[in-house]
Amino acid sequence: MKKVEIIIRPFKLDEVKESLTELDIKGMTVSEVKGFGRQRGHKEVYRGAEYQVDFMPKAKIEVVVEDDQVQSVVETVMKAARTGKVGDGKIFIIPVDDVVRIRTGETGTGAV
Repeated sequence: MKKVEIIIRPFKLDEVKESLTELDIKGMTVSEVKGFGRQRGHKEVYRGAEYQVDFMPKAKIEVVVEDDQVQSVVETVMKAARTGKVGDGKIFIIPVDDVVRIRTGETGTGAV
């Protein structure tokens, strides 16, 4: 199993969520996060004063999938989230050793 962490622009969240649902992804966790990558934020002007915005708002989606689903998840997210501009986001793929369903104590892929 793999955990796929997806950092995207917030306005792309619904499009990515719908695309993942079409892949029959059973569950996901979504968080509002802030961060920066290569773009290092940007400058804005407010009431005539310029200031630096370091952390950009992003959406983080976390899903746990079988190893054979990872490539289709990555391709689907890239297609749905891409704008072609700096700051489109990142996808992290992390190995998962085990999963335990708290309610039943079930473990392994059946607990996902």
